[in-house]
Order: sequence, then structure tokens, then C-alpha cells
Amino acid sequence: MEERCFGPIRFIPGKHDGRYPYCHSFFIESAGILIDPSSDRERLKQLRENPGVKAVWLTHWHEDHMKHLDLFDHIPLLISEADAPPLSDISVFVDWCDTPCRDHGRYWEKILKEKFHYKPRKPAGFLKGGQVIHLNDLTVDVLHTPGHTGGHLSFFFREPEVLFLGDYDLTPFGPWYGSRDSSIEDVISSVGRLKNMPAKVWLTSHETGIFEKDPGPLWDAYLAVIQEREDKLIRLLETPRTMEDIVEACIVYGRPREPEAFFKSGEYSTMKKHLERLMKNAVAIQQNGRYELSKARRTTTL
Repeated sequence: MEERCFGPIRFIPGKHDGRYPYCHSFFIESAGILIDPSSDRERLKQLRENPGVKAVWLTHWHEDHMKHLDLFDHIPLLISEADAPPLSDISVFVDWCDTPCRDHGRYWEKILKEKFHYKPRKPAGFLKGGQVIHLNDLTVDVLHTPGHTGGHLSFFFREPEVLFLGDYDLTPFGPWYGSRDSSIEDVISSVGRLKNMPAKVWLTSHETGIFEKDPGPLWDAYLAVIQEREDKLIRLLETPRTMEDIVEACIVYGRPREPEAFFKSGEYSTMKKHLERLMKNAVAIQQNGRYELSKARRTTTL
């Protein structure tokens, strides 16, 4: 992938096409603002030196969006207030990852330090949904788009009519909502809102990254993954299952993968959100340490 410019916004592709543990970065050249410094470490060092970075914005708190934040220790950092706590303390970060056991928590703490250069940071200020920021020749609408995280932000750049979706990346994998502060309902609402924004170019944090035509059916296909996962879980719960059984079913990732602590944590936290949703909607119940379909649900499926 190559760097592209859309007015004063420079698209900086992440390594491996912006796949995890990388993401695409964005640089507002006229203001020296770098968004999500997790693309390519050497390229980000170049930007830091020339033309210089005056501020760093984060769309949210996840590790793959702050992988190279350590390069900008003395540069003002802005994020939503709701997403700031994990930046301040690694134990808070690990807690918000919602891991199922201490061993997985220790794994996360290790990789955060070794692979993501984690250092505690205190934001210099907060970005707020509804805020309008005027940057020389560019007007930025800050959009609060929760679901992926509680304080996830997207940005609409008015003059070039560019909409940055952040981690609502429209990939075949579908939405991620496995963090402690994530919400399936909010994901659906936020994607619906973004879908209706007037734009000519759509930018995302991972993989394809640039859409110069309306993504069209990709919006619905992206959200459909939520129901696909839920349907698989409902079929699984026709027989009572423990949480361990549900994790072992690999509904999210399709098969066992390594490192086990990473992928099992992801299965656990994502399925936990679906189970909470099913129980709230009286589709499933939990009893005797197992999850199963409710009597009402069984009656309707007979």
C-alpha cells in the first residue's frame, strides 16, 4: 500500500496492510496532528523529525492504535475522556481487556510492554463528540461513535468530505466488541450513524483502508457478522454449555489459534457480550454454571 493524500490528510499505511497488531495512521499535514501512531515505526520517526508532529490524537485506547506512541512522549496527547483510564495504568488496561484468568492477564501485561511499548500517559486534553475543530484550512467534526470502545471517536473532515471510521473497518471479520467497555447495541447504532454521513471518501484503520466509493453492501455485511456469531451461539446452547465449552467452540476465530492466551481471551470476551445480550433478551439463561436456551426460546423453536 502507498501513502495517499486527501487534501491536507495523509494516509500512512500500516505494516502488513494495517492488520493487527498494526493500523493505518493519518497525518493532518497543515496542523501537524498525527492520528493513531501504530502504522510503521520508521515512517513515524521521519514524521516526528520532518515536518514535525505537534499533537497526537487517538481514536480509542486499544493497543494496536498506540503501538508507537512512545515515540511521542513529549507531544500533547488527546483522546476521549471515556477512553483515557487504560492509558494511565497498565493494570487498568489489562482489566479493561476483560481476560478470563490471571494467566491471560499476565500474558497481556507482558506483550503490552514488549510489543506495544506501553508507558503510562496522561492526556493533555480530551476530544468530545460534537466538537468542531478549526485547523487552518480544515474543519474537523469529532464524532462520538461508541461500541467498539465506550469512547471510540470517528472524524469527519469537512472540506475534502472525508469520513474516518476508525475501527469500524468494514472488514470481513466484522466488528470487535470484546473489551469491558464495548457494547454490541452501540456498535450497531454507531455504524448506522456513520453509514448515513455525507462523504466522498471513507477511511478506516485496518486492511483496505481507503474507500473512494460508498462502501454500499459492505456496511450491512459488516454488521451481519454480529448475527452470524449469535446464531452459532444459539445453536450451541441447544445443549447446556459451560463458558469453557463456548470458548472452545471458536465461534469468533473459527479454529484454535496461537498464542492461545490472546485468542482465547478474545473468544471469551466477545462471547460474554453475546451471552449478556441473549440473557437480557430472555433468549438464554445461566444456571448451575452453564448457559442454555430459555424455556420460552425452546418453545418457539419446536
